[in-house]
Amino acid sequence: QVQLVESGGGLVQPGGSLRLHCAASGGVTNILAMGWYRQAPGKQRELVASETNSGRTIYADSVKGRFTISRDNAKNTVDLQMNSLQAEDTAVYFCKIDPLGRPATWGQGTQVTVSS
Repeated sequence: QVQLVESGGGLVQPGGSLRLHCAASGGVTNILAMGWYRQAPGKQRELVASETNSGRTIYADSVKGRFTISRDNAKNTVDLQMNSLQAEDTAVYFCKIDPLGRPATWGQGTQVTVSS
């Protein structure tokens, strides 16, 4: 069974940085895309950033220039480096993978709170 384990969330002041980490286990291979989504209270879950197995990346307009996604295909991990964090970035962040021929899998989520 495929599982995702996320880490790295927490409380940070505006302008600060955090790095989220997600590791996939369970023998999953051929992961087409690995990405990060977030959901703020009262809002729908939205894409933050995603990277394909060929290295193509997609970012939400609101995080371009501040967040960087990076994946390690050999280790089945994906990180999200978040800089210049703002209060509007406060949300639960979820890791998601899309393996070839298998259903998408979501992580349990990690809380990111940006507050002074």
